[in-house]
Amino acid sequence: MSIPPTVHWIESGQPRSALWRSESAAPPPARIQVADDRLRADAAYRLICEGTALLWRGDFHNARQLLQALARRIDKKPRKPADNALDAFNRHRQAQSQRARLLGSLLLSFDADHGLDLRRAPDVRQACLQAYGPAAGPYLASLRELQGVVGAHEWRRKGVPIPALGGARIHPHYGVFSPVRGEYLDLAARAPLPGGQAALAYDIGTGTGVLAAVLARRGVERVVATDQDPRALACARDNLDRLGLGARVEVVQADLFPSGQAPLVVCNPPWLPARPSSPVEHAVYDPDSRMLRGFLQGLAPHLAPRGEGWLILSDLAVHLGLRQADEVPALIARHGLRVLDRLDARPVHPRASDPDDPLHAARAAEITSLWRLAAA
Repeated sequence: MSIPPTVHWIESGQPRSALWRSESAAPPPARIQVADDRLRADAAYRLICEGTALLWRGDFHNARQLLQALARRIDKKPRKPADNALDAFNRHRQAQSQRARLLGSLLLSFDADHGLDLRRAPDVRQACLQAYGPAAGPYLASLRELQGVVGAHEWRRKGVPIPALGGARIHPHYGVFSPVRGEYLDLAARAPLPGGQAALAYDIGTGTGVLAAVLARRGVERVVATDQDPRALACARDNLDRLGLGARVEVVQADLFPSGQAPLVVCNPPWLPARPSSPVEHAVYDPDSRMLRGFLQGLAPHLAPRGEGWLILSDLAVHLGLRQADEVPALIARHGLRVLDRLDARPVHPRASDPDDPLHAARAAEITSLWRLAAA
């Protein structure tokens, strides 16, 4: 693992330095000013807008309140109405990026054991150790990132109930996308297995391992689940062991397919063909539809005779203007595949019914589909 970059600042007239940590790969701040409880929100907002990061030395709870105040000022900035769905999407991502950059300017100093030396600071050492592993030394990171780390720690501890697993819980690790969209799991739980049963299935890009678990619970005798992200591999193994399925599901590191053929090959690729800006966004954004194209291109050679491939994909990209409506059927045909059937589901998540969401029109029209594919 590479050593993080070093960041420098002046404090009490003395030069100081520490390692810099950012999961979103934000560059180290060029200017850092030490701040404490005396700094007012308006002054802090002016400083971060000018490109100055604030290293907090005051009360931890006051830092949280300052971050909330900064968020209110950022969100009050008026935005121009979008011309169309694609323009709305681009403006939304640009606003999200700018918001993340500004809110990421409130920094905390961590000891080498991930501890915080601030008044009323919580003990975040275990949460940071789970997310980052051992630290190479004292480091700076943003309060906003720490909130994500702590939130992920709670998700991992409590787990997410999955109706398709009879209410059993999946425990997502930091940096691994949480299976909060249940409709795609319901599709996988009710789609007919090839020939009524399957001795072997491949789950391509397993993430938390939730789809592999659904397949195993449905009676698939053996599942090979692949991923190339070490965090996802560890997360999938942990979840499958928790569910008592570790002996039936083999988790392997691979870019898409394992070797061999299977009667059932399942893939839920990222749904939007755009560039991710943080590790967890790799589960949502698929630049140039790389994973989608790779799955369809390699599917036929990895299908056993009379086998099926299940492509689970939302059409949100179509409604956002990121993909043409006929693009997926054309890709399927181009790679020597035919459609046996298609199962559809409407979204049930809250943003689909939130008229204040900037992408509401596209989310409300979205359909998630399970395409049952076979070799032509």
